[in-house]
Amino acid sequence: FSWSDGSSYKGAFADNDIHGDGTYIWKDGRRYDGQWDKSRMMGRGRFIWADGRIYDGQYDGDQKSGYGSFTWPDGRKYEGQWKSGKQH
Repeated sequence: FSWSDGSSYKGAFADNDIHGDGTYIWKDGRRYDGQWDKSRMMGRGRFIWADGRIYDGQYDGDQKSGYGSFTWPDGRKYEGQWKSGKQH
């Protein structure tokens, strides 16, 4: 499915919401591969930014939450807990 803003989604829907497993790609090159619940990133997923940053881990309501790893383009890496989108 493609939107007029240039973003696209390939995956499952339920009741007209992005729901289940799928991949969302934003026009600016960001990409999320993972689980969705009512059009929100929820559960396990991988988010890749156009500049090469990568988060691989748990999401809750569109925010990094639980265990995950974040890798910067220069090779630095954080592995651990997240809460409300921030390292915890």
